[in-house]
Amino acid sequence: MQVEETKNEGLSREFSVTLTANEIGARVDARLGEVGGTVRIPGFRPGKAPMSVLRQRYGKAVMGEVLEKAVTETSQEVLDERELRPAVQPKIEIKSFDEGADLVYTINVDLMPEITPMDFSKLELTRLKATAADSEVDEALERLAKDFRNSEPLKKARAAKSGDLVVIDFVGKIDGEAFEGGSAEGHRLELGSGTFIPGFEDQLIGVKKGDDVEVKVAFPENYGAENLAGKDAVFEVKVNEIEEYVDTVIDDSFATNMGLESLEQLKGHLRERIEADYANVARGRLKRDLLDKLHEGHDFEVPTGMVESEFEQIWTQYERAKAAGETDPEDEGKSEDEIKEEYRNIAKRRVMLGMLLSEVGRVNEITVGQDEVNRAIVQEAQKYPGQEQQVLQFYQENPQANASLRAPLMEDKVIDFIIEMAQVSDKEVSVEDLMKDPDEDGAPAKKSAAKKSSAKKASAKKSGAKKAAAKKAAAKKDAD
Repeated sequence: MQVEETKNEGLSREFSVTLTANEIGARVDARLGEVGGTVRIPGFRPGKAPMSVLRQRYGKAVMGEVLEKAVTETSQEVLDERELRPAVQPKIEIKSFDEGADLVYTINVDLMPEITPMDFSKLELTRLKATAADSEVDEALERLAKDFRNSEPLKKARAAKSGDLVVIDFVGKIDGEAFEGGSAEGHRLELGSGTFIPGFEDQLIGVKKGDDVEVKVAFPENYGAENLAGKDAVFEVKVNEIEEYVDTVIDDSFATNMGLESLEQLKGHLRERIEADYANVARGRLKRDLLDKLHEGHDFEVPTGMVESEFEQIWTQYERAKAAGETDPEDEGKSEDEIKEEYRNIAKRRVMLGMLLSEVGRVNEITVGQDEVNRAIVQEAQKYPGQEQQVLQFYQENPQANASLRAPLMEDKVIDFIIEMAQVSDKEVSVEDLMKDPDEDGAPAKKSAAKKSSAKKASAKKSGAKKAAAKKAAAKKDAD
């Protein structure tokens, strides 16, 4: 094997590797010999077939296998002999090869830089803490009661209005022909809920029990079923019943229906859920603050190729958002070159932090066990009710998808390790201050890169946190 270093720039290396025809031939002969000892060829005893016959029958298949193995083994030797640590999988390109000739290929590799982590014990961080007010718990309780309210038929006949629940039979037709999935009997529909095709519910306001009505609608152009998208349809609707909702009495009985012992216990669970959501927001703020300090406290070279690859991903997302009219208001008025420079800096920050966290994890032997990955897979599957088995199977059969869950788990474990070593002080704040975008606190220098590179904004909507808390507390088994 002949090796020539053809590029040495910063962290980037390139090598040209030549394996002579004799080396390749020896590997092929050795592999054909192994094959000959296991296959049966008519007219020859096992293991006695001549090399010429083996080469004729299996030469091409063995050649491909030998080349792949030779390149894998020798490329690793090149790196090991020079004690090089790749930052990412090296890129290998075959430059020339013909049967009976030398094999020439190149190795392009970005190396891990020398990283000396700062003294994490000197980091000073502030963990925000917000307490749920009684009024927030009461609001969550009212939303929960609304979600579990019952309906009953009207005691006094009247026309249906928004907020009522109508029980209907319907048949949908296009050009006079009923279409698949467009019919139902005894369907319960809340008027004003916006769950049906736009315009459908509006045309049922004012109907009475027993009415037969025609509802004319147009399916949206972007409707999920292509055979219906943009089509005009007529629904023949029979109104079987009109019901109105009955307010749920919030008392101990309501709490017991939720699987709890008393109203006070239910309130306690709601408070815990709300504050758990606030704690998640606080962790996001703490993590972002930590990453800012880690970025400021380290200065090492990062591989250009990795930065460019990260930038391309970011830029692709930006162009998609731009096409959808969802660009960041901060980008308005800037030239494309200015925006690219800004996003390239974000890419460099991401790569630097990723490499730093990876190195901290490696040095401190922080690992993610398969049991942790399995728990994450189960949590992911629970996001898709009714499709849990398909999701589980997807992750079991796709190592790349499996790895996509392992990476954030590893990052969180390293982040926790660093936080454990840092000086962290707790600070009580209002919910408004917790939810406020930290970039609005007058730190313009950090604003662009820090804000846009955050995976999740700490300024999650307050109402969203409360709603999530109420929904979670509603599950009987989980409440215990």
